[in-house]
Amino acid sequence: MQNIVVTKPYRFVPPHRGRGWWHLFRPLLPLYLRKSHGVVSVQFRQADRLRASLDAGHGVMLAPNHCRPCDPMVLGALSHSLNRPFYFIASSHLFRQGGMQAFLLPRLGVFPILREGNDREALKCAMQLTAEADRPFVIFPEGVISRHNDKLNPLMEGTALIARGAAKERAKLSPPGRVVAHPVAIRYFFDGDVRAAIEPVLREIERRLSWQSLDVLPLAERITKIGGALLALKEIEYFGAPQTGSLGERLPRLIDRLLVPLEAEWVKGRREQDVVQRVKLLRTAIVPEMTAGGLDDAELQRRWRQLADIYLSQQLAFYPVDYWGENPTPERLLETVERFEEDLTDVARRHSPIRAVVDVGEAIEISPERTRGAGGDPLMSAIRDQLEQMLASSLAEGRRG
Repeated sequence: MQNIVVTKPYRFVPPHRGRGWWHLFRPLLPLYLRKSHGVVSVQFRQADRLRASLDAGHGVMLAPNHCRPCDPMVLGALSHSLNRPFYFIASSHLFRQGGMQAFLLPRLGVFPILREGNDREALKCAMQLTAEADRPFVIFPEGVISRHNDKLNPLMEGTALIARGAAKERAKLSPPGRVVAHPVAIRYFFDGDVRAAIEPVLREIERRLSWQSLDVLPLAERITKIGGALLALKEIEYFGAPQTGSLGERLPRLIDRLLVPLEAEWVKGRREQDVVQRVKLLRTAIVPEMTAGGLDDAELQRRWRQLADIYLSQQLAFYPVDYWGENPTPERLLETVERFEEDLTDVARRHSPIRAVVDVGEAIEISPERTRGAGGDPLMSAIRDQLEQMLASSLAEGRRG
């Protein structure tokens, strides 16, 4: 389990407003992206849309998809291309994992939000920074890293809450100001030999399974067979035996096996619509007392085991059952193997060369008033629609390019 739940006391840290560190990291960012994440180039499309909103003096919120850990750094490259730093909101655990990271993040415009609670201070800060219209404010509406570039997770409505709060502040100005949201689609292309890149990972997993190498199989078939074995091992752990049925039946069944008993214990059986929200609700119930102290060792260990099951359920939900098709792209093959490795070891190795393409969507004006249509919040629907359209078009255009 990755260290995304931290029981150290939380303290809100506002972002620095200066630009010195942002300028300092400008020449270092391309090197960091290449060495740490294999991203050798970043291309921007329709960035003039964002520039127009900035030139007009609007408060600007950027709402990108979130499929890779390097997404914020790729957006940092966009900020440098516009010569305007961004503010970012990020999970508080990133600020409690080491002194250097805690020192640098605020100086690069990043501030925390406590996901295991109602962090009013972070929400207020996000609204204020967006309303000030000095820099764009970045929030990832999916809330978590998915590792699938062709499919969006459900979008969290906290994005709309912040946007409308900022719009209310701007509306009080004389003359009134505006707040707009720009969806931003980040698409990654792997431009190397995908078989050569993932072969070492597949061999290592096969050794873990005590298998002979399956390198005689077509790549997609080999990955599917390994994935089936890994799922069966978890089914044996939690059910006592491998389960029958399609992947679309087995994954939700295992997720419910993990979450339903915890929901009965901690949230009176309440069940949110998607797994990410179910996970968030459970963590919000379990973690605060762990942070406050006073629990004995046995209870702490019990809760850590529950958090590990919760983490597993979320990771399982990030394997889309309809993601392959007849001819999966190199990126889908790579993403799946990266997910295997990350779930087994907590770290996915770097693969290169990766090319990032960033599409800036059209401005969506934010109303201060909350409205809800038959399909949910219209702002979140508009953001999702643009993101899906841009991701689809960038796939076709990026392949031609």
